[in-house]
Amino acid sequence: MTQTLQIGRLLRANTSSCVVGCKVTQVEAPALGSLVRIPIDEIASFCVYGLITDIHVEDDGLVRQLVTAENVSEEVILDNRNNRNVPLEISVAFCGYKKDGKISHLLPPRPPLTLDKIFLCSEHEIYEFTALPLFGYFRHLLRNKDIPVGEVLASHLQQTAPIHQSCDNTDWINRAVKELITALRDDYPVLIDVLRALADADLQLSSIETMIPGGLK
Repeated sequence: MTQTLQIGRLLRANTSSCVVGCKVTQVEAPALGSLVRIPIDEIASFCVYGLITDIHVEDDGLVRQLVTAENVSEEVILDNRNNRNVPLEISVAFCGYKKDGKISHLLPPRPPLTLDKIFLCSEHEIYEFTALPLFGYFRHLLRNKDIPVGEVLASHLQQTAPIHQSCDNTDWINRAVKELITALRDDYPVLIDVLRALADADLQLSSIETMIPGGLK
């Protein structure tokens, strides 16, 4: 399996999510809504996929002192960022897995283990995972009440839509939004929050107002 950019190692996990630690200097590598991959069994080509739902920068005693100090030099700031032992914490919601070459949008049968490596997915992996016709991985985000689902989805679609467009799958983004509308038809407040986030993301959609009866109110 091709190893792309490693962003950290797993700190803790359950059947639906995990938290990953990485160096503060790697803060520019992951982004909210990015699709990531955690290899579990190379022989069976078994890996778990997830979407980044939160990025949390921890503090420590030194940072607390520096934020209230005057005239902190750039060298001190860079040294603190480059040499801190406190990791950046990345929350990941599991949304599928791949085993023996087959991708499923079900939750993985078992979670990864502590210190397993986590990688950002390549454009090919993103296309492969998100090209399944039913958008089943959306449900793992939509039922999670502890994340800013509209912002996560908007960021994810911003990153994913251009990949599909480059592969001549230009209608992918409109089908994705229609699937979200269908999934949230009985939860109007969340639906409007998600659609407003998507509208702010400038995704070059067909008019969102035409996708939902009554438009955005």
